[in-house]
Amino acid sequence: MSLFKDFSNGLIKENPVLRLVLGTCPTLAVTTAVFNGIGMGIAATAVLIGSNLIISLIKKIVPNEVRIPIYVIVIASFVTVVQMLIKAYSPQLDQQLGIFIPLIVVNCIILARAESFAAKNPPLNSIMDGIGMGLGFTLALVIISAFREVFGAGTFFGMQLFGAGFKPALIMILPPGGFLVFGLTIAAVNKLTAGKKA
Repeated sequence: MSLFKDFSNGLIKENPVLRLVLGTCPTLAVTTAVFNGIGMGIAATAVLIGSNLIISLIKKIVPNEVRIPIYVIVIASFVTVVQMLIKAYSPQLDQQLGIFIPLIVVNCIILARAESFAAKNPPLNSIMDGIGMGLGFTLALVIISAFREVFGAGTFFGMQLFGAGFKPALIMILPPGGFLVFGLTIAAVNKLTAGKKA
């Protein structure tokens, strides 16, 4: 039950983007297309799982005074591996996400989970937390990018949805549209979960 709770927390109750409002920079930057949102979500999830596991395993041998630099080194190692895999197997995604892949190192979602969860819990719980938070992050990116891509480009996952007469709302794929959809999505989630038992 505890493992399921650790997993499910990141999906809605403690969704890193829609409830904790973490990782706002990549959320706004990469959600112009669903392909980008899924790619960023999978990359961040892989880093979360790996870094949570390692940090949970080494927590007792890391001196408290240097724990943050050690965590950053662990996270950076996983980000480097993920970036190399993306470059090798999905050059198009690498080109679309650009600088935001290496910037996963300083993504506050990952460091926050390392500090607040992985450093205090067993390895299996930390893996489940990483999966849950990663899927919650991916879910938020997909929801936001779906709205922005459909209304801003008239496509979904690159496939044309409307006829030649459709005039896309270009603001949706520009930064103001990102802020608008981000805010409306947070408001919708808060409304849907209002009054539900925490």
